[in-house]
Amino acid sequence: MSQSFSQTQARRNRQQKLWQQKWSLKTKAIVWALGISVLPVVAIGTATYYYGINLITKQIPQVRQESAKSSTETELALQGQLSLLLAGMGGTAILAGAIATFMANRAISRVSKAAVTSNIIKNKLRPDSDFTKTFIASEDELAMLERNINLFTELLSVLGQQKEAEADYSQLLMKITRWVRESFNEEDVLKTTSEEIRKALNIDRVTIFCFNSNTNGSFIAESVAVGLPKMLGVTISNPWFEAGYIEKYHNGRIRAIDDIYQADLNDGDIELLEQFGVKSNLVAPILKGKQLFGLLIAHQCSRLRYWQQSEIDLFAQIAMQVGFALDYAKLLEQVDTKADKAEVFIEITRSIRQSLNEEDVIKTTVEEVRKVLSTDRILVYSFDANWSGTVIAESVVPGYPKVLRAEIQDPCFTQGYVEKYQSGRVQATNNIYEADLNDCHINLLESFAVKANLVAPILKDEQLFGLLIAHQCSRPRNWQKPEIDLFTQIAMQVGFALDHARLLQRVNAEGVQSQLLADTIGSIRQSLNEENVIKTTVEEVRKVLGTDRVLVYSFDANWSGTVIAESVVLTYPKVLRAEIEDPCFAEGYVEQYRSGRVLAINNIYEVGLADCHISLLESFAVKANLVAPILKDEQLFGLLIAHQCSRPRDWQQPEIDLFAQIAIQVGFALDHARLLQRIEAESMRSQLLVDITRSIRQSLNQEDVIKTTVEEVRKALSVDRVLVYSFYANWLGIIIAESVVPGYPKVLRSKIYDPCFTQGYVEKYQSGRVVAINNIYESDLADCHISLLESFAVKANLVAPIIKDEQLFGLLIAHQCSEPRDWQQPEIDLFAQIAMQVGFTLDHARLLQAYEAAEANG
Repeated sequence: MSQSFSQTQARRNRQQKLWQQKWSLKTKAIVWALGISVLPVVAIGTATYYYGINLITKQIPQVRQESAKSSTETELALQGQLSLLLAGMGGTAILAGAIATFMANRAISRVSKAAVTSNIIKNKLRPDSDFTKTFIASEDELAMLERNINLFTELLSVLGQQKEAEADYSQLLMKITRWVRESFNEEDVLKTTSEEIRKALNIDRVTIFCFNSNTNGSFIAESVAVGLPKMLGVTISNPWFEAGYIEKYHNGRIRAIDDIYQADLNDGDIELLEQFGVKSNLVAPILKGKQLFGLLIAHQCSRLRYWQQSEIDLFAQIAMQVGFALDYAKLLEQVDTKADKAEVFIEITRSIRQSLNEEDVIKTTVEEVRKVLSTDRILVYSFDANWSGTVIAESVVPGYPKVLRAEIQDPCFTQGYVEKYQSGRVQATNNIYEADLNDCHINLLESFAVKANLVAPILKDEQLFGLLIAHQCSRPRNWQKPEIDLFTQIAMQVGFALDHARLLQRVNAEGVQSQLLADTIGSIRQSLNEENVIKTTVEEVRKVLGTDRVLVYSFDANWSGTVIAESVVLTYPKVLRAEIEDPCFAEGYVEQYRSGRVLAINNIYEVGLADCHISLLESFAVKANLVAPILKDEQLFGLLIAHQCSRPRDWQQPEIDLFAQIAIQVGFALDHARLLQRIEAESMRSQLLVDITRSIRQSLNQEDVIKTTVEEVRKALSVDRVLVYSFYANWLGIIIAESVVPGYPKVLRSKIYDPCFTQGYVEKYQSGRVVAINNIYESDLADCHISLLESFAVKANLVAPIIKDEQLFGLLIAHQCSEPRDWQQPEIDLFAQIAMQVGFTLDHARLLQAYEAAEANG
């Protein structure tokens, strides 16, 4: 309030001062010139005139005494001379004034022109400024010029600040885009987006609103400052939308409101925003595919916020990138559900990533993709600075024209396609003559004998490097969604591999250390699981650096941890599996290492380490060490540590850089290994389900089906016991099949009376309920259940219903007896699918027995 009053008072003072300067510079100059030139002449002339009059007055009486006639003539003569003197004085004054006016006008003409020019420029830059409004009535060019120069100085400062802010926002956009794109599922994408934007723009709340089919929706992700109400999970009907708003947001509308009370909002909108403490907000649409998925929303609650255009642009671009990341996450989820395509993707990615230079990456890509898609030609087209380019790699079926090294100038491309491909556009054309292509495109494709094509962008260093293109030349082709998805992912992996190859090439140029890095990274990346990656790392790095010990230290949730891998010279103590609690670490080092800090200590006694650190290092016989962070999934997974035990060591900068780069690559390799393991595990489970289902279905009667089931499932899940429990009519039952590890009680044929069962579980199991209990003592089980499970020595169990003839036949149950077990979701899904297949097979066996009985009686 006080600031607003001060601004108002200053504005009034400025207006009063301007009101006192009504005269223009030209008017002032002329008035001063006339005053300086005319007034002295008039003053002297007037004085001379009055002096003459006085003189005549004194001399006339004397003259009259001498002669009356002559005195009259003399008086007339003197008065005539005085009149002539007065006329001369007036003429002289007029001439002096004219000369002064001309000189003044000429002297200020350039100033006036400069003032007019500066005012024109100022009106273009600030048409609605306070200076313009209050200076309308003023014609003082000099004051106007002074004010304009001050305004230009201010604008230059603001423009400089805006330029710096735009550069910062550009860097920030790249970082947030990378974080978002590295998230592998929709939930991670949305969570990462809301967290990172709120931190980056210092906003009180960032939330994501998701639409349902009725234009209603819910807030599905949120990052909010402490003390503010949370919106996560809140469902809203008809949110903020008048007629036509959905269409506007679908077309990319961005809405920035500096003050909700000054915007054109209805009472319902304001009441809703007030409920969550909102004073200013910013809204951008998120498009998933070509549909409006939801809104990215920023709320400023602590104060009003005047959104800058650079902030609005950044917010809109991030919303766009979120849409692309959601598309990518969806593609990954689809690939995860298709074991065959996943296997293909793994093999191609492995082949590409084993290539250590750009040429090999691209050559491997076109060969492998053509085999996988069974298409007539695969090529990589690389752009130059003018968006023309060259075909730099090709794999083509014999009989069709070769286009390798062809230089192509496509005048249609830059008219609108660059931005689309830069943003991740993938184009599938089933028939070039039925698509809405320009003539220049059709002519170009005809020269390559193309009937159908598939195009995906290759992004290198987040810039459009080129296009991965598939050509079908023999006939038109209806590209399938899995093919398009696979092609898109491969193009993305090619970009990653090119980035990796570029890094390796740059490092190779730096000499021997670079070659060592390439060899080390090559060894690490050939490891296909996390354990092998880490084990290979410590072995290779110790050889490369010639140090006494290299280890990988993995953190737990409390920032203590364990040494999970070690390579050490025989004469020094082994610390593998050592659990280390470092009370000093979490106090200030976590954030530093998460931000990429690399620490090189030449002598532990000369760097001012805390006593707790020195004692810890002395227990490992350490004299000097080198530490770099390992980031896995953008989180601080652990530390790569080199120990020099024989003596202090002066670490060289190339060694430090090499060590840091290897730590980064270990993180990438761990991410890649995790993805491979997940996809391979999914593939193995899919194959396992097929094998078990085949074994079950080969059984021709109910007893064989059930017996085969318990044996195969126990082996597949490596569990202590698997049994089938069959119900009687009153929901009592008997164990009709069992496979159990020796050493645990056998429960086959046990009759079980469970009074708890019918109280609510029948309907749930009938509807397909699957129960996974990791620890029977930590679940909310009734005492009767726990007693029953204890009698079977059960620590954890997994239960799925068997439905026969659409009725609850019994339960397929897995028991872990040796210890509690954390059942994984893929295990639970596999178990449920097997139980379902058992039901189908029992139905089939019953029908088969009925058919055979009918045949025998017939």
